[in-house]
Amino acid sequence: MRKALLVKYGEIAIRGKNRYLFENQLIAAIRKNIDNLDVSHYIKKEQGRLVIYNKHGETDVDALIPRVRVVYGVLGVSPCIIHDVQDFPVIRDLALRYFKDNFPTLPEGMTFKVFAKRADKNYPLDSLEITAEIGALILEHYPHVKVSMKNPDISLYVELRNDAYIYSETIKGVGGLPSGSSGKGVLLLSGGIDSPVAGYMMGKRGIALDCVYFHSPPYTSERALEKVMDLARQLSLFSGGINLHTVPFTDIQLYLYDNVAPEKMTIFMKRIMLRIGERISDKIGGIAIVTGDSVGQVASQTLRSINAVESATSLPILRPLAGFDKQEIIDIAHDIGTYDISIRPYEDCCTIFVAKHPETKPKTSIIERIESQIMEGLIPLIDKALEDIQIFEL
Repeated sequence: MRKALLVKYGEIAIRGKNRYLFENQLIAAIRKNIDNLDVSHYIKKEQGRLVIYNKHGETDVDALIPRVRVVYGVLGVSPCIIHDVQDFPVIRDLALRYFKDNFPTLPEGMTFKVFAKRADKNYPLDSLEITAEIGALILEHYPHVKVSMKNPDISLYVELRNDAYIYSETIKGVGGLPSGSSGKGVLLLSGGIDSPVAGYMMGKRGIALDCVYFHSPPYTSERALEKVMDLARQLSLFSGGINLHTVPFTDIQLYLYDNVAPEKMTIFMKRIMLRIGERISDKIGGIAIVTGDSVGQVASQTLRSINAVESATSLPILRPLAGFDKQEIIDIAHDIGTYDISIRPYEDCCTIFVAKHPETKPKTSIIERIESQIMEGLIPLIDKALEDIQIFEL
């Protein structure tokens, strides 16, 4: 018998013959999150579950839980005990031992329920019989407690798979699909609240994202860069790792400042960002760009502005926050741990160069015509920015 962490997944379970690919990607992401612990953990596939334990000593499930439950694809995690014996009298005694160890004293009137599953339908007892036998044994030793079929105070789970698993709680995970199972893309990551949330949401759908940040020294400080690196680090907890591409953007912005009307600056900056994002996406094998746009939230996110921006790239632009209001986005940012980082008072390049009265109803044809007139000067600046990118593995 040993302690372990039982990992449950949701959508992966309904995949067909290629389910093992999703499982392997989930294992790889978990492995990245736990490999820096002091002990070597074994991750085992177990009939619709994953099991993590220390082969050479006691498993520290408390250290594993916060690192595993946040990984995309994990529906929940359960601290459990494992035994490789399927003999029912042994399992019944183990269940009682687990119950006593975890609930040594119970007040009068406490309720419990036993939940049983068996993978082998030829097992001598069916699930209801297993439940009844273990429940009766617990009542013998705890005559002052009661069985409740609805909303019990304590739930005891007994799962008979290749091994026997006994546990009493499931800590909720983030769910979704493992990172990379839906392909690759890039996230245009600013220092604001929205873009990290957008990255989290698309990452949850299985897209492995590289982050792209546009840095404009001396107009943006090193503290602004540190903030974005911390945001990328926080996002990396969910995927098992992430790359941050920092693009030097100062020369491009100064060129736009000299050649574009102030009210159109934001539109042109976003178009150049998409062009650079597409080049980086091509380099990493990506097929989409993710942005934090929320329709109507700011001037550059009106429908006309969005239309005037997106023709700069041939890649699909994913905007998971398009229908969200600000408070909904803030709530998610709190949940995923990015909010407090995002509100640090260090401005990004868009904030520094934005006009007081940006255009809200740009015409795409006019934007494209102006861009064609200044593109000859922009191309070498874009190429130089791409050459000077710094990549941080987080």
